[in-house]
Amino acid sequence: MNESTTINLMGSNLYEGVRGHAVKILNRVDRTDAYLDKLLEIELKNSNLSSLDKALLFEIVHGVMRWMGRLDWILTGFYKGQFSKCVPNVKNALRVALYQILFLDKVPDYAAVNEAVEFVKKLQGQKYADLANALLRNIIRNKDGIRYPDPEEDLVAYLSAYYSHPSWMVKRWLARFGRENTEKLLAANNSKPVLALRVNNLVTTMEELKKLLDEVELRYTDSKLLPEFIRLNNLVNITDWKYFKLGYFTVQDESTGLPVKLLKPEPGMRVLDLCAAPGGKSAFIADMMKNEGEIVALDRFDSRLKILEKNLERLKVTNVRTHAIDALEYEDDRLFDRVLVDAPCSGLGTLTKKPDLKWKKDLGDIRKIVNIQYDLLTKGASLLKPGGSLVYSTCTIEPEENYELIIKFLEKNPDFQLEPAGDLIAKDYVDENGYVRTLPHIHGVDGSFAAKITKIK
Repeated sequence: MNESTTINLMGSNLYEGVRGHAVKILNRVDRTDAYLDKLLEIELKNSNLSSLDKALLFEIVHGVMRWMGRLDWILTGFYKGQFSKCVPNVKNALRVALYQILFLDKVPDYAAVNEAVEFVKKLQGQKYADLANALLRNIIRNKDGIRYPDPEEDLVAYLSAYYSHPSWMVKRWLARFGRENTEKLLAANNSKPVLALRVNNLVTTMEELKKLLDEVELRYTDSKLLPEFIRLNNLVNITDWKYFKLGYFTVQDESTGLPVKLLKPEPGMRVLDLCAAPGGKSAFIADMMKNEGEIVALDRFDSRLKILEKNLERLKVTNVRTHAIDALEYEDDRLFDRVLVDAPCSGLGTLTKKPDLKWKKDLGDIRKIVNIQYDLLTKGASLLKPGGSLVYSTCTIEPEENYELIIKFLEKNPDFQLEPAGDLIAKDYVDENGYVRTLPHIHGVDGSFAAKITKIK
């Protein structure tokens, strides 16, 4: 392939249509550290796709990421040679086609094959097109007889391939939850996410929001976790609705409301949100404080704070001051009544929404981030008034990042004590030690953790 052909192949015009855009995004996920949602957002913004095609693109790239372990297991079994070393355009075109064949009923098998073959031919030539055609047709012929590892011989390999999760993750969860609950957790992670809304009481009421949803025939159910949330029965592009722009609600997983309720901010208090962007929890705190008092919101990056400020402006929040600063360097002469440390984490509780995380994270990431989390917890605690309360929260289910870290902190800091969450949070979401804990397969929301500690002197 000469240089001009190579340059031409990088041109976006070759990645036309939904499948082309999907392969382009998946190629970038493979070869960069970029996250799927960011790449998808950029692609949707810069494309001329119709609303239906945008929805299909979202479905395909999330679906391929969700089921990549199973797709690659099958493709490896049928591919002559090493599938892992396959040309990226071909590899991702095959993944997209196989996802459509296995999971999308609306696309006939032959159409998925033809589209993949034409795409591969355009980008990589006839030889690879013939390979794609033969391989996909062979899979279709043998679709009902596909074999996975024998669970009796190697349970980790079976669960990893069938439920599409990396083996290190499966191994950890088997040791902690046992087979039955691990399978349920893996299956829950592979389910499509639920769209939840938090009503913004600074602008409207739950009654009014429900009435407006009824008028446009958007079906919903009440949240089991918190009265400020409702669940939409279907995934829709709700952010295009005028009432989103008017700040009547925000899109937020119900689990993210639990740390704020546990924090129990009140009007007139001084509250610190140590890791605030993109601002969902800051906005909920402001709502509970009725815009009275002061919230100080920190983030290292100006760009992230600008997103936070835009969100707060839309939600008519007026009592937040933002600072672009590394939280560990922040100093304040006046101490706080409440501190929220919503720590950066592995994110392994959010795999329904962010399926690419399971392929981008490893054990080393957990070991590295624990030290940062502990430093942030210590920093937040140093800014708390005597008698004040701090809530530490994450969106992961890993013990090193959660209760083990709290235990370590309390052992080293005898002037702090754990406040059991049961007084403020429904018992279904509080474990036997008084921590807030949600699990996708049990509670139907993101996996999360929150602990409340109080400074006693």
